[in-house]
Amino acid sequence: MDLRRPPERHAVRLRRVAVAALVQVVALPPHARAQAVVTSGQPEQASVAIYRAPDRPEDRPMALPWLGGYALVTEQRTVALPAGRTVLRFEGVAGGMLPESAIVRGLPHGVREKNLDADLLTPRSLYAHSLGRPVVLRRQDAKTGRITEEPAIVRSAPDGAAVLETRAGFEAADCGPLTDSLVYPASTPGLVAKPTLSVEIDSPAAATATLALSYLAWGFDWQTNYVVRMAPGARGAEFSAWVTLASGDATSFADARLAVVGGEANREDRRPSARRTNDTLVFQCFVGPIPPLAVPQVQHRAEPELQEIVVTARRQAGIAAEELGDLKLYRLPAPTTLAANSQKQVLMIPPRRVKLAPVHVAAIWEDEPGPVRLQLRGKNRRADGFGLPLPAGRFAVFEQVPGGEALVGEAAMADKAVGETLEINLPQTSQVTLEVKTVRKEGRRREFEATVSNANPWPILFEAQMHVPEDQVLARTSAALQQKNGRPLWRVQAPANGAVRLRYTLAEPELQERPR
Repeated sequence: MDLRRPPERHAVRLRRVAVAALVQVVALPPHARAQAVVTSGQPEQASVAIYRAPDRPEDRPMALPWLGGYALVTEQRTVALPAGRTVLRFEGVAGGMLPESAIVRGLPHGVREKNLDADLLTPRSLYAHSLGRPVVLRRQDAKTGRITEEPAIVRSAPDGAAVLETRAGFEAADCGPLTDSLVYPASTPGLVAKPTLSVEIDSPAAATATLALSYLAWGFDWQTNYVVRMAPGARGAEFSAWVTLASGDATSFADARLAVVGGEANREDRRPSARRTNDTLVFQCFVGPIPPLAVPQVQHRAEPELQEIVVTARRQAGIAAEELGDLKLYRLPAPTTLAANSQKQVLMIPPRRVKLAPVHVAAIWEDEPGPVRLQLRGKNRRADGFGLPLPAGRFAVFEQVPGGEALVGEAAMADKAVGETLEINLPQTSQVTLEVKTVRKEGRRREFEATVSNANPWPILFEAQMHVPEDQVLARTSAALQQKNGRPLWRVQAPANGAVRLRYTLAEPELQERPR
């Protein structure tokens, strides 16, 4: 649009600036241009071990593209090395690679120098590298289909409008009635199509070497998703688990040997600051009066992209846990592809019958009852159907109802070692209620009655912890209480469609009745 024309009044429009004539250009440092250059296009095999984000709570889901975990990537590549000094380029490494962590094994005489070239050829970076350079502004009339082209010079950065200088003056591309796109020259120095690690080596003689490249990379994460299907009123359930892998990296790893690491590694957090991973170029143009030679007030917005979750299930293909120091390593049973900017679910524990007892729990503060919640309780041991280290994750609990099943609730769980108690705390339930009323007051002595009502057509186990003020004691109860975590515990079986009551008296210590 010619900025000297009267502004047209129409709605704000969002368009991508099209990219054409993209040609990969590899820029080597001056001292390397006289050396031999050997390029390894992709790994023959790759192994990826993903570590969870250390600061992400179990109840917070992963969110692309801001993933705080990292991965240990090991690649196998075969290269033919000439004699003498050579620049060896590993294309297709992870874009979030930490180059200082890269280790190359199998070279005849080691590595002299390492460089990471991660300025990728994307619509955003291509536009940024064209600042002050000539391009071709291509315009198409939507009504007639007529296309015109004219030379232009890019005069704005990618975080704003596409401001171009043409023979007519300064214009904001794609903000008028025509559809605009940019055609770039065939060469754009400094950009690569794939993240590339280059190393400088010396070889005494020509040789073919099989190399192992290992490095750490940010932008990955994983979590466990457990599924529990309860039978009504039964002390048992069907239990299964899925592992969800997430990659916010620009590189895909095809047919990789994948593993996840449970626990928290003792590692200093030296992550780079959160960086933009969406390289789509989108401009928002506010059409209106613009002062001469002024940059329009615009805002750059990254379009959110829908991420497809790929679900992979192999029949009865569970994942076994291995010791990794104080951590646990879970290997996926078969090679699979971890695509760029994606999530994938793989079956971790096939469905199995386990012992999980439903218990309705609550708390009582003097005469104030707390909400009643459903808790699934079990033991992580082989006799109960478990017996393996369970990594932290989220639970989805379902229950059979007439005509199918319904979601009871969701909960989070920390890492559980073999032998530990499992307690899955679900949201408040409406089928079991707790009420407390005052029965009698005699001076500084107060008597209360707690009533638990069960609306289920089956009996339930109910537990209520009694929170007694520090200056008072339980002087009398109508039923024997147990102890849990240093507090009195009312534990009772409530019948189907029935109720159970407990009377208790609070008094100051000197008013407590002596035992007879």
